Amino acid sequence: MTENTQQPKHSVPELPTQYTPADVEGPLYERWVERGYFEADEKSEKPPYTIVIPPPNVTGSLHLGHAFEHTLIDALTRRKRMQGYETLWQPGMDHAGIATQNVVERELAKEGASRHDLGREAFVERVWQWKDESGGQISGQMRRLGDGVAWSRERFTMDEGLSKAVQTIFKRLYDDELIYRAERIINWCPRCLTAISDIEVEYQDDDGELVSIRYGEGDASIVVATTRAETMLGDTAVAVHPDDERYAHLVGTEIELPLTGRTIPVVADEHVDPEFGTGAVKVTPAHDPNDFEIGRRHGLTNLAVLDERGVITAHGPFQGLDRFEARSAIVGALRAEGRIVAEKRPYTHSVGHCSRCKTTIEPRLSMQWWVKVGPLAKAAGDAVRDGKVAIHPKEMESRYFGWVDNLHDWCISRQLWWGHRIPVWYGPNGEVVCVGPDDEAPTGEGWHQDTDVLDTWFSSGLWPFSTLGWPEQTPSVAKFYPNSVLVTGYDILFFWVARMMMFGLYAMDGTPPFHTIALHGMVRDQFGKKMSKSFGNAVNPLDWMDAYGSDAVRFTLARGANPGVDVPIGEDWVQGSRNFANKIWNATRFALMNGATVEGELPPADQLSATDRWILSRLNSVVAEVDAYYDDYQFAKLSDTLFHFAWDEVFDWYVELSKTTFMAGGPAADASRRVLGEVLDVTLRLLHPVVPFVTETLWTTLTGGESVVIAEWPKDSGFRDAAAEREIETVQQVVTEVRRFRSDQGLQPGQKVPARLDLTGTALAPHEAAMRSLLRLTPTGEDFTATASLPVAGATVALDLSGAIDVEAERKRLTKDLAAAEKELAQTTAKLGNEAFLAKAPEQVKEKIRTRKAAAEADIERITAQVAALPTA
Repeated sequence: MTENTQQPKHSVPELPTQYTPADVEGPLYERWVERGYFEADEKSEKPPYTIVIPPPNVTGSLHLGHAFEHTLIDALTRRKRMQGYETLWQPGMDHAGIATQNVVERELAKEGASRHDLGREAFVERVWQWKDESGGQISGQMRRLGDGVAWSRERFTMDEGLSKAVQTIFKRLYDDELIYRAERIINWCPRCLTAISDIEVEYQDDDGELVSIRYGEGDASIVVATTRAETMLGDTAVAVHPDDERYAHLVGTEIELPLTGRTIPVVADEHVDPEFGTGAVKVTPAHDPNDFEIGRRHGLTNLAVLDERGVITAHGPFQGLDRFEARSAIVGALRAEGRIVAEKRPYTHSVGHCSRCKTTIEPRLSMQWWVKVGPLAKAAGDAVRDGKVAIHPKEMESRYFGWVDNLHDWCISRQLWWGHRIPVWYGPNGEVVCVGPDDEAPTGEGWHQDTDVLDTWFSSGLWPFSTLGWPEQTPSVAKFYPNSVLVTGYDILFFWVARMMMFGLYAMDGTPPFHTIALHGMVRDQFGKKMSKSFGNAVNPLDWMDAYGSDAVRFTLARGANPGVDVPIGEDWVQGSRNFANKIWNATRFALMNGATVEGELPPADQLSATDRWILSRLNSVVAEVDAYYDDYQFAKLSDTLFHFAWDEVFDWYVELSKTTFMAGGPAADASRRVLGEVLDVTLRLLHPVVPFVTETLWTTLTGGESVVIAEWPKDSGFRDAAAEREIETVQQVVTEVRRFRSDQGLQPGQKVPARLDLTGTALAPHEAAMRSLLRLTPTGEDFTATASLPVAGATVALDLSGAIDVEAERKRLTKDLAAAEKELAQTTAKLGNEAFLAKAPEQVKEKIRTRKAAAEADIERITAQVAALPTA
């Protein structure tokens, strides 16, 4: 049997008649926080269990994706706490460089000012003021959800300790020649006015134009095709493949570049695909990453013709035009000169956009700071290949390797004012000094600090150890690093997970930041569509919490959480979870009113009824199943298991089967009350990590214990009783079949019917009273005459329906239904036998007809049986 750890003598208070989440959740959460249940002690001798919160942006609020992820993390940590671990769920927020700067700049714009009006120092001060006043509302929403985080340890990526960590690792990487400054092509956002990384670019198919332009004249001409005609002003070559005989006579010569008065060379480069288009490409090294590499190989000039806002800077009639205005104007000018050979519009192609402001990205040559990721990425890949880190589900490994094995150097500088400023100073004579946290910055005339800040992902990549006090070797680092598991969405596998892997292995002497990466999918609407304000299907989880309670939202999200798979969710599912919370409440209330108790030891098995032994056997099986699912991050399966066990087996079967025992009284009733108390105690503890509020209220009422948050996690005692399980399964089979028959005959659920039960040769005799109660079957007199007889599982249930239904009316209704089913069968059979129809009809139409035919056959079989079971005159 399952060990009972709470055996106090206490009077059971009466629960309210209904559960009202709004009256319970807020006060309960504050009580948990005040009692320090969620805090973590690095001096504890308990084994550690550490999870970090994926730090939400300080600009953000709790959306359904947050609620989903937090529910899973909270369930894991609550269970581990109950299992005796020193659990740390590390909270905090990200400073979100670009997003936060944009928010504050918009606020300034309302005042008719810009950041440049304030100056850098005053602007940064203004951002801190905004952060203190308006940022971080998500922490209050996390409390609404029930997040069991260690609030005293809350961190912010711009706080003093984390800033020191950022400066420390920058200095180490710089000294190890893994950080460098170089002019490269980067992704530039003309709206945010900063570089952004590859993973911050969102690609979408846009309608543009593809124009083919003739460079040069006569035999010394080449046609190139482009979607960005405005960049031709910065062309410094045309490239062809070395083996392309069509252009062999032009390689090494120069041809005229239209509209510019310049000539440019024709170069041979293996990067060019001779089969694509005309086999010739324009080369614009300052505005295309591939062209930049061609330019490096051939010593071409880098000629920038667009400024930071995407405005043409080249001399001539197009100077000052926006890039899109210039595109149209340049094509018009080329057309006027007869240089346009072909035009295709609309021409749909993939175009990069800034993930934050959705502006079209501009490849731009720029001096930036870079991380040389080669050795770091290799270590991150090897850690998974060598088994130091497990990715769950395993099929996600290929996505991870596809990224880290092909990672380009990481552009880490951003042209912003809000963020970690790059700790590099430049001197008047070209000196470059990288300053660590314990170093004195150089002073004197002509010295100045780099104006750029670091990519937000640079600081968040340190999160698993910077939050613990690194670079100091704190007791928290010693106790809680590495993290036990990282729970996050597959969508930031590249943004965040790979960064943490690289930095953790580098900074912590080869120790990865976590043992397991558990990836989940995205929350979608009930039709599987991405949630978005623009689609009109976005949901504020607080609205659902207000309407149905936080437990209902949590349980719905957990029940949909299959590893690595997107989660569809609709409001009706939350309503269903609310009904489940009410069911738990009402069933526990009934149990307490009928004397369910946790006091005293469980009676030995030989003093328990088969019903009691069955539910205890099933209880221990469920404990084992739930543990296995937790260890495999199968939240949907563990939630579904608990739902069906609690609702179906405990509340709908065990409680109902036990009612007659309670009414009879005596030792058997006392034993069942103790068993019911045990089952509720364990079930509530199993449910607690996912639905913490309702289970806390019910468990403390049932047991008198201090809090289920710190109660012991249930253990599988190993008790199984296969014979009792078979016996109760037979009872369930008989009851289910008779209920189905009653429903088929049109009987109301509460309508009583005289019946005789022949249980000879079965083990069902001890359950006759319970079965009669469940089936509303009354005893029969000597003059009883059966009008219907049901053989089920070796038993026979004979019923007298003569006074229960209008036999003739029922026979007419069934005859009409039978005729309709036979007509449907005839029609579908004829269609499926028609060769012309089968030859022309789409497969989905044929499959629909087959389904209709099968349904008609099943209806005929069912209705025929119902007619046969009707009483005879």
